[in-house]
Amino acid sequence: MENIIVKIFRESSEVKERFLNDNLLKIVEVVEVLTAALKGGNKILLFGNGGSAADAQHLAAEFVNRFLIERPPLPAVALTTDTSVITSIGNDYDFSEVFAKQIRALGIAGDVAWGISTSGRSRNVIKGLEQARRMGLVTVGLTGGDGGEIKGIVDYLLNVDSTSTPRIQEVHITVGHVICQLVDLRLFQRPDPV
Repeated sequence: MENIIVKIFRESSEVKERFLNDNLLKIVEVVEVLTAALKGGNKILLFGNGGSAADAQHLAAEFVNRFLIERPPLPAVALTTDTSVITSIGNDYDFSEVFAKQIRALGIAGDVAWGISTSGRSRNVIKGLEQARRMGLVTVGLTGGDGGEIKGIVDYLLNVDSTSTPRIQEVHITVGHVICQLVDLRLFQRPDPV
């Protein structure tokens, strides 16, 4: 059993190292885009399915409440939380529309649509990102594997080069926390005393 535990931790570390090497400058770009949107009075709309839905909710909470420093709340909405909206869209239309319709209702040009999909192939995430692009939102994809269809439709792609869903999700929440911390620093850092 100990060998399995060690193997899992090593795999997680290796996938994170590869992701960092492949995406360092892209992470900086995403931080700058989010910071600019928030400074401009816009919001972040996060969405995904299953574990990615949980990540969307987790990250929205970090922005709205606080991350590491005391600061004003930042506007972020997880499109995965309103069961009445999600089930009515799924029932009356199709589950593939659950994020696109919410983006149509809530999104405005300049907002950031942040879709999360471990495969890059989640139909409802793809449709949400496509709708966001049509409306002039900035689009960010957080994916795994080869990035799937999402890699070709987003402005900014952070892709985890792995096919292991647990390892991809571990990187997703790590990079999400990194982004939250850096957005806080960019928006609220105090100048060093002279």
